[in-house]
Amino acid sequence: MGTGSIFPMTDSQASPTASHTDQVSPGTPYQLSVLLYSDDIATRDAIRVAVGRRPARDVEVSTWLECATAPAVIEAVETGEFDVLVLDGEAGQTGGLGLCRQLKNEIFSCPPVLVLTGRPQDGWLAAWSQADLAVPHPLDPIAVAGAVAELGRRVRASTSTSA
Repeated sequence: MGTGSIFPMTDSQASPTASHTDQVSPGTPYQLSVLLYSDDIATRDAIRVAVGRRPARDVEVSTWLECATAPAVIEAVETGEFDVLVLDGEAGQTGGLGLCRQLKNEIFSCPPVLVLTGRPQDGWLAAWSQADLAVPHPLDPIAVAGAVAELGRRVRASTSTSA
């Protein structure tokens, strides 16, 4: 077993929000609804494969909604309930970084956002966009799955403390 397959499990055990997940329903993975935006179908496929059905032992993706245009993302976020948004910062026409900033400023209770940046040096752009987490290209499947799982844990922790 390689270290990559152990990382999400270790991360979930070490996460400060992991103790909150036990309050909701011990042993049951938290079900996430994820919106995925990229104008590139290959990028969308790579993200779905990287995250898989269970990005971590305590987090499971129950639904995916894929969007290829910014207007579709805005409409979906305004009308739907998503736990996590994954936005491609390298998307044409409207990049995920600008879209993230717009959503964070215009949508009340915007879900946590993972942005995919063009390179590691673009971390400052992710901060400007108000993204919750960022993963640079080339995409590391372990990093992408870990980021989605971490955002899912944050959502679960916030819903368990407010309930």
